[in-house]
Amino acid sequence: MNIGDIAEMAGVSRAAVSRYLNNGYISAEKRERIRRVIEETGYQPSVMAQTLRTKKTKLIGVVLPRINSDAIAGVVEGIGAVLHDAGYDMLLATTDNVPEKELDYLRIFANRRVDGIILIATVFTKEHKKILKEMAVPIVITGQMLQGYPSVSHENYEAGAMLTRHLLGRGYRKIGYLGVMKEDVAVGQRRCEGCADTLLAAGIPMQAGMHVTADFSAEAGREKMQKLLSSFPEIDAVICATDEIAFGAMTYLKEAGKRVPEDVAVAGFDDDRIAAVTTPGITSVRFQYRKSGECSAGLILDLIKGTEHTVKEIRLGTELVVRGSTTGKGDT
Repeated sequence: MNIGDIAEMAGVSRAAVSRYLNNGYISAEKRERIRRVIEETGYQPSVMAQTLRTKKTKLIGVVLPRINSDAIAGVVEGIGAVLHDAGYDMLLATTDNVPEKELDYLRIFANRRVDGIILIATVFTKEHKKILKEMAVPIVITGQMLQGYPSVSHENYEAGAMLTRHLLGRGYRKIGYLGVMKEDVAVGQRRCEGCADTLLAAGIPMQAGMHVTADFSAEAGREKMQKLLSSFPEIDAVICATDEIAFGAMTYLKEAGKRVPEDVAVAGFDDDRIAAVTTPGITSVRFQYRKSGECSAGLILDLIKGTEHTVKEIRLGTELVVRGSTTGKGDT
């Protein structure tokens, strides 16, 4: 079937069917007649024909660092929901946290004529900035901020400060930190800075060596917790850059005969599922990941439509979720 067939069956003009398919204005009566015919016949417009006519592919490229993450899954769910409602599809490309793969996918999406790109970002190298500057399609950055580009991120500094204030309020004073690479500004820098500045304001500067860098895995959390505890056996709390790292840290502490939280408290970020199901549950900072995906998708659609002309930076708030891994000193 084609537009002419639909028009004849609905008793309207071809132009009316075309406007209906492209979300143009037609009367409510004609819209309903066309809708009924399309529903009864199962008609699907030709994607290729629409692309040639409108110069739009109705595709959004989404570049993400990894797929085995509750946080990333939440962002992607939010993106997908908004794009689906708007009649768009998304193409996912996972980079396994390899910056070179990220660059490759940005080039591929730019060359394959997607209407826009959402980059769930981790690091920005000189090459990243060069490619982003040359982009001919709209792009939104999610999870990080980069000057001059529309972005959606969270209050990571305040999240680190919030978690540290909680531990100080519970009576913990010898607080270590298991972080990630500093090139990841949001997770590797801002969360740690919030922690360190809050400790300093309380008159407890973080000792050299009490900040250890890991990667985004439970295995790394376990390994680096062993290193931290061997160097600082007096440590009574540890803040981890993610809940996955926190789970690994807690695993090692139990193996080492340490009670959590009586001997060492453990806290993390992201409020992953693992934080709620482990024993004890892990105190964590909850971020609005699904909402960040929804905001990112809404922003890229506005850029495509030309209704957004400013470089908008959206920052979302956080929430502290207290569980059993940080009760203890302040409660005895």
